Amino acid sequence: MEESQVMHYVLMFIGAVFVNNIVLAQFLGQCPYIGCSKEKHVAIGMGAAVCFVCVLSTAITWIVQKKMLDPFDLGYLQTIVFILVIAALVQFVEMFLKKVSPPLYKSLGIFLPLITTNCCVLGLAILVQREEYGLGEALFYSFSASAGFLLALVLMAAIRERFALCRTPRALQGIPLGLIMAGLMSLCFMAFKGMIS
Repeated sequence: MEESQVMHYVLMFIGAVFVNNIVLAQFLGQCPYIGCSKEKHVAIGMGAAVCFVCVLSTAITWIVQKKMLDPFDLGYLQTIVFILVIAALVQFVEMFLKKVSPPLYKSLGIFLPLITTNCCVLGLAILVQREEYGLGEALFYSFSASAGFLLALVLMAAIRERFALCRTPRALQGIPLGLIMAGLMSLCFMAFKGMIS
């Protein structure tokens, strides 16, 4: 691998995780970001599940787009086909977690099947097509962006766990404080904008 290629991937990783974070800069995946960030272990489980689904769905949707939709001029079916692929993968993850880690499966609750409609997953699959990445770049970008999702989720969970120990006004407890913290985290991540042009 050439040095310029390595630098390209390093910049892609930094850009996806910090500069254009899928949650804090592009505002995709807000539902699980707020809903699953009350405890760190739940946040890590949800983030890992989203990472797995993002990378696998990007691989499958990239192949479907290039081998089926583009050659037969069926691009208008992209969203429907991508959602079907993501739904199938989420069912697989749900069955796997139910078998391997019942406590995590129970703590994720309704948010696990909602990965199907998580705009972060669908957004990454579509964004990869829009940017016209090759398969390797698409997988790396998908992994990087979902790692950014995991980072944002774990940071929010850590902050919310600390706030659970503090005295906060009743009106701000729960989701209102979570939304305020999400806004502040988004502002903090905007400081990385100057890193990559």
